[in-house]
Amino acid sequence: MAVTLTTPNTLLGAFQPKGDVAKLASNLATVVLGSLLITIAAKINVPVWPVPVTLQSFAIAGLAAAFGWRIGVATVALYLFQGAMGLPVFAVGGGLPYLMGPTGGFLLGFLAMAAIIGYAADKGASSKPLTLFGAMLVGEAVLLALGFVWLLTLSGQAGWIDQSNVVASAFAKAVQPFIIWDVLKMALAALTVTGIWGMMRAKR
Repeated sequence: MAVTLTTPNTLLGAFQPKGDVAKLASNLATVVLGSLLITIAAKINVPVWPVPVTLQSFAIAGLAAAFGWRIGVATVALYLFQGAMGLPVFAVGGGLPYLMGPTGGFLLGFLAMAAIIGYAADKGASSKPLTLFGAMLVGEAVLLALGFVWLLTLSGQAGWIDQSNVVASAFAKAVQPFIIWDVLKMALAALTVTGIWGMMRAKR
């Protein structure tokens, strides 16, 4: 029971080995490999300033949906830890100062996003495209809200924010340009996971 960290409703749960030791090993390997995939996704970006458009949210949404909330959150947590330790895993580098800086809330918000999407997957959303897409939109909305509030709190450290109109300036530069991109990424992630789930069921 101690190593049952996902459910049969997820892709990871469907593929997991039977033995407890093998499950633990596969869970650990999944978390490490997942963090590497997020790093790769972070490096695929459109250099929009001050926050680049990357494939991070696509990767995290897909991984959380495939792994469930426990492994999904653990994967994101390892990724953030790697960045905090100075490894260049983020879109523009790494380090604790960057993680705790004005735009760091969007990175920390990935934890909440992974939890929401992973929980929905554990409950069976991986086989329901619209349900999974809805959960991903909720997760993305929470991510943006957390990142925005964090940014407002530290807006004095962001020279690119108009200090005479902080809320509107921060929203226009760090949230609004990404909404359409993120909806499209969530749609693609939902279709990818549910498509793989459908192929798996067809082969059984």
